[in-house]
Amino acid sequence: MGLDEDEASDLHFKYYTQYGLALRGLTRHHEIDPLDFDRKCDGTLPLEELIQPNPKLRKLFEDLDRTKVRVWALTNAYKHHANRVLTILNLRDQIEGVVFCDYENPNFNCKPEPEFYHNAMKQAGISDPSKCLFIDDSKKNVVAAKELGWGRCAHFHEAGLEAMEGGKLKTLGQDGDTAASANGVVVITDLEELRTVWPDIFSK
Repeated sequence: MGLDEDEASDLHFKYYTQYGLALRGLTRHHEIDPLDFDRKCDGTLPLEELIQPNPKLRKLFEDLDRTKVRVWALTNAYKHHANRVLTILNLRDQIEGVVFCDYENPNFNCKPEPEFYHNAMKQAGISDPSKCLFIDDSKKNVVAAKELGWGRCAHFHEAGLEAMEGGKLKTLGQDGDTAASANGVVVITDLEELRTVWPDIFSK
């Protein structure tokens, strides 16, 4: 596209803020092929060096009462990247299904667009949004789900974590996200807190 590093970072942030996914803006306004983008970007990431399985996280999944909840992963990535991440984390067998951005369709939907959540419910065979529980590390995504009537929503705000958000490196604050809380969303800083905020979905 002929952009220098700062210009590319600014454009990334603009589209991330506008659409929830920078690639959504690139495909809409610059005719970027999302499958080619996935192969050259997500497909080349050395994920095995960046993430590792966490026995404590796996135990959290294993302790969910599967007579009460079904577990699906909802991601703004493409299916190959999503399955690769779940496999590396040793969680693939704990997930019933994956709802992903369908890069084969240039007009794909992503979180926080309502169509993405409607599609997730359709794939999971759920008609009542109040029965949906949703956890995400993006405030926009969680608030969007809550506004669509999803029953219980949690914003995973990992305080102190250095995270890349829309091409900009930021450190998450220690005080959680009061804006998310104001929208009726539970804010957690550790996934283990789910045992306390939603104790009824755990068998142990």
